[in-house]
Amino acid sequence: MNENNIAVKVEGLTRTFGDFTAVERISFSVSRGEIYGFLGPNGAGKSTTIKMLCGLLLPTGGNGTVGGFDIVKESEKIKKTIGYMSQKFSLYDDLSVEENITFFSGMYGVTGKNKKERKEWVLEMSGLKDKRAVITKTLPGGIKQRLALGCALLHEPPVIFLDEPTSGVDPVSRRNFWSLIYEMAKGGTTVFVTTHYMDEAEHCDRLALIYRGKIIAEGTPTELKVQYMSRYVLEIETDRTFEALEVLNRSGFETALFGSLLHAVVDDTKTAVPEIEKELEKADIKVIRIDKIMPSLEDVFVTLIESA
Repeated sequence: MNENNIAVKVEGLTRTFGDFTAVERISFSVSRGEIYGFLGPNGAGKSTTIKMLCGLLLPTGGNGTVGGFDIVKESEKIKKTIGYMSQKFSLYDDLSVEENITFFSGMYGVTGKNKKERKEWVLEMSGLKDKRAVITKTLPGGIKQRLALGCALLHEPPVIFLDEPTSGVDPVSRRNFWSLIYEMAKGGTTVFVTTHYMDEAEHCDRLALIYRGKIIAEGTPTELKVQYMSRYVLEIETDRTFEALEVLNRSGFETALFGSLLHAVVDDTKTAVPEIEKELEKADIKVIRIDKIMPSLEDVFVTLIESA
């Protein structure tokens, strides 16, 4: 990776709280204009990492830079040059749409003619041109989320950090939100996004999978599937999903729940399929179908966590 093209770089980044290690010696770098996903379950260390990168929390070990600024010595400079959006949307609910935009304009030092232009841009982008006087708490979640993103982009930062930005938002709003992220990245903005939604992770250029404070894998979505899934994934549909899950796990099959279906990770499909059918039939569970499928990122993640 060209050093001049790096927007975010950390080496051995660590954060402890007393005896608890929230983030343990993680290292990665993010190129300018890249959508970099930080994927992991709740409590894995995603938010702690993002707070260190944004200058909101000092690391207890390691080093890093964001936009060329040192995360330990130049945290105030970082705060002025990045955009940050938390999972709580970071808006003031009791203010109107326009008052929120005005407040964040002042916070980011956007003034004069540029302030007026950027305010209109946020209103347009969030679809709120005719609702500037509406109190923010009355807005639907998806619209509020777009407004929060617009406010975080008022000063046109080169790097934006999105911490679980679509948590609790409906699927259509999530899809629309990701369209905005693509547009930003196309325009050269570096996007660092944390998520626990596996389908969202598929949209990232590259991903780091974090578990219990450690990065357990990194690469493009395709690389992760190829590199970490040397085994096969079977999708199983039965008439009693939960009972089938219990039966197969008891029988030694590595099986996980995927909606109303099951995914089993196996070494050899030719021997595994008849064995699975036999175990389920013994338990009087009807098998509707068993298909070999392309592994999803969730399959990769489950497999990596099992081995970790």
